[in-house]
Amino acid sequence: MPAPAEPPAAGMAGFLPVPRELPGPASGAPATPIPKPTNGLAVASMVLGIVWIYWIGSILALIFGYVAKGQIDRSEGRQGGRGMAIAGIVLGWVGIGMMALGIIAFIVSKPH
Repeated sequence: MPAPAEPPAAGMAGFLPVPRELPGPASGAPATPIPKPTNGLAVASMVLGIVWIYWIGSILALIFGYVAKGQIDRSEGRQGGRGMAIAGIVLGWVGIGMMALGIIAFIVSKPH
């Protein structure tokens, strides 16, 4: 009787065995991502857009939002908060629109 052939290394016949360690960092600990700092003007823009403060907040939300968005875009990924800056810009424009509608309503409703 002939000698049996060598058994497959592991797993199903025709497939390579799975390595004990997967390629990647040499250390066993997973790499933790470093959090990006959030741009402070982006936070201020969003908060002022929400609060409005007699519409001066809306104007400041627009200014801070556009400045923050520019800073975040120039930071090449080192700063976060772009969504907050955009939210502040949108809320600022909503506040300006509400102010314009209020002024128009006041002028129209004024007795002649």
